[in-house]
Amino acid sequence: MAQEKKSLKRKLLHASGWQIVKRTAKMVPFGGTVLAVGLVGHDIKRKGMVKGIVNSGLDAIPVVGLAKNAVELFTGDFIPDKSEKTNGHRRK
Repeated sequence: MAQEKKSLKRKLLHASGWQIVKRTAKMVPFGGTVLAVGLVGHDIKRKGMVKGIVNSGLDAIPVVGLAKNAVELFTGDFIPDKSEKTNGHRRK
């Protein structure tokens, strides 16, 4: 049987749902610390070395990570991702 392709709306809902789950999980006081440490590599890949480590460090501090992620749910990232340019080419 042929599989149906997911619509753009469905893909966006799926991706945004995962972002909300990650941010919410990071808010749990000590479980969030474990998750933040586990996602350091992902943050470094998205934000660069220094910004990724700073972002993960803030997320790993129980009360600070809770406040930061609660605000980011509504406002977006405090520490922006690195630019889309790599070696003069844009990523697709």
